[in-house]
Amino acid sequence: MSKTTRNIVILAIVAVSVGIALVFPYRLPTIEVGAEKLPGLTLFGILPITNSLLTTWVAMFILIVVAFLATRSIKLVPEGVQNFMEMLIEATYDMVEEVAGEKYAPTFFPLVATIFLFLIVSNWLDLLTPIFAAFGYKHDGGFIPIFRSPSTDLNVTIALALVSVAVTQVVGFRAQKLGYLGKFINVKGFGHFLKVVQGKEEGSAGGAFAFAFLDLFLGFVELISEFAKIISFSFRLFGNIFAGEVLLLVMPSFLATLLPLPFLGLEVFVGFIQAFIFAILTLAFMSMATVSMEH
Repeated sequence: MSKTTRNIVILAIVAVSVGIALVFPYRLPTIEVGAEKLPGLTLFGILPITNSLLTTWVAMFILIVVAFLATRSIKLVPEGVQNFMEMLIEATYDMVEEVAGEKYAPTFFPLVATIFLFLIVSNWLDLLTPIFAAFGYKHDGGFIPIFRSPSTDLNVTIALALVSVAVTQVVGFRAQKLGYLGKFINVKGFGHFLKVVQGKEEGSAGGAFAFAFLDLFLGFVELISEFAKIISFSFRLFGNIFAGEVLLLVMPSFLATLLPLPFLGLEVFVGFIQAFIFAILTLAFMSMATVSMEH
């Protein structure tokens, strides 16, 4: 293609884009940090339905449909959707087994795979934000989209973070029994200190007391870090996906058909990375919970 022809094609694309933007003007919806309630829709007549909850059901439906398509006619030599899903599941299981070992891989895999698959679908639904913005309600002088990515709702990200942290504690207690509490309340150093004072063990009483106090303090820091995981998990996911949603909502208001394309590609990458990070950190923390502090 010659330079002149290429320039003509580019100008034609720009002209068509501008024409589409003029004929079908883009309506920038109201951008809210919290998920918007859909007017007139409730669950059991009590709980309000938000646009993020509705999209959560869409993400669940997509996963159910994909699972059905992959398993409706299982073949010894997989092909199509079955082949893709087997590759994905096998790769995920190998990763879990490499991190957690053969003993815990069957236990950890269902949760890790579920988190990853749900989040990657939820995050990639964010790519449809400009389309979602075309469907909604005019309410109180603003425009509320019907759909919104679940990952842009703190209720969803905090719920996932609570599940991740809670399951980690269960895994820790199942693996180490009450010895798991030693991770947070480490008083063994004071036992050594008392033996030094009584002359049963060699060493400096002052040094033994300092190390005992340090062990106790580090256990307290470890306890705080467990609660901090909830904040870091939820806000990292929420912040990255919500920022992408705002970007995808604002860019079309400048040039509806061309300008958002590079950012859509970026959001594909960000959506995958955030789903992977959430899943792999959950796996890492559960694996660490099975190992005693001494080890």
